[in-house]
Amino acid sequence: MILDLNGRRVLITGGSKGIGLACAQAFLAEGAHIAIASRSEANLANARAVLGTVLTVAADLSDAARAAAMVERVEAELGPIDALVNSAGAARRTPPDELTPAAWRAGMEAKYFTYINVIDPVVKRMGARGRGVIVNIVGSGGKVATPVHLPGGAANAALMLATVGLANAYATKGVRILAINPGVTDTTRVKEGLQADARMHGMTEEEALQRMIEGIPMGRPAQPAEIAALTVFAASPRASYLTGVVISMDGASSPIVV
Repeated sequence: MILDLNGRRVLITGGSKGIGLACAQAFLAEGAHIAIASRSEANLANARAVLGTVLTVAADLSDAARAAAMVERVEAELGPIDALVNSAGAARRTPPDELTPAAWRAGMEAKYFTYINVIDPVVKRMGARGRGVIVNIVGSGGKVATPVHLPGGAANAALMLATVGLANAYATKGVRILAINPGVTDTTRVKEGLQADARMHGMTEEEALQRMIEGIPMGRPAQPAEIAALTVFAASPRASYLTGVVISMDGASSPIVV
């Protein structure tokens, strides 16, 4: 299928590793021009080694002013953003007995506001231009509560509502907004989560991994490239009537109808 993404300008937050990096590779393969943002200069350097010459911007997206400045720079150097893919930020996995109000607040800052701080300036520009797509990579923790991922799950749930609400608000302005909820995916973030899970259940990380895999009917975690494949399609003109939805990709781990 020809996705008609050649020459489109795509900004990917969290594009230096994991699902974000896989998305960057997939958009490049379709001929898109991309920019990636990350808080870490070292991670951006590693990403450039994989991707080649692409626009990279280091910014702490939990800071609204820095996020807005990052968007301004991307549009100044790359041109008007046609598609935004949010994959930045992840809340720390914390066993429930170790939670504090500060941990809940940090979860929102790490996941919810790293997205909202970028969405806000971008969606307004897209609305003024009468076109654009935003794909938020959220996470299944917003639908199914996990004891070691409660602050992050709460942030994910808030992002899901923001996604469908903004999709409804901006549909008349030609902007599509949707979310993808990956389940367990083979990334460093999931590996970090295993440490908290193992600590809570008094087991080794290897045992926690096996326990996690046993809960996936497909018998394996997703690969970042699999999430990226759907993201690229969702952001393409081929998905022109797809908006205001949250798409689960969890290997049938949560057999529910929503």
